[in-house]
Amino acid sequence: MKDICALFVLIVAAGASISAQAADSSQTARRYINLPKPVQAPFSDAVLVGNTLYIAGRLGIDPKTGKPPEDVDQEARIVLDGVKSVLSEAGMTMDDLVFVQVFCPDVSLYAKFNDVYKSYFGTDYPARAFVGSGPLLRGVHFEMNAIAVKR
Repeated sequence: MKDICALFVLIVAAGASISAQAADSSQTARRYINLPKPVQAPFSDAVLVGNTLYIAGRLGIDPKTGKPPEDVDQEARIVLDGVKSVLSEAGMTMDDLVFVQVFCPDVSLYAKFNDVYKSYFGTDYPARAFVGSGPLLRGVHFEMNAIAVKR
């Protein structure tokens, strides 16, 4: 009888372990999001792990010219629209953003960026860092990466 009880306990423990591993793997399963783009780069636009989306840096490049627009407000819109597109592909919205990081070689553009940025949100904003940087790729004024969590 002791052998049967010990075997039963072992089977239950093994089943619990397998269930825990299955739950862990669903939380670590990854979905790679890649929007169509003219130039392929060695990174994904975003990676979804569980309900958390990690968004790669987005640049404000005008798709028609392949260059940043002269108007920095338009460049900020392109950056934010790019983030919005990635979120949409993952079934999320700007309201799902929890952290944003903006790189800018000219911090005097902080207020201009904020004027555009505020128009993409209601009253609640994600946590954010606006970081003065060195030159950015392709001569852009802004690069933004972010983390979103599906509600």
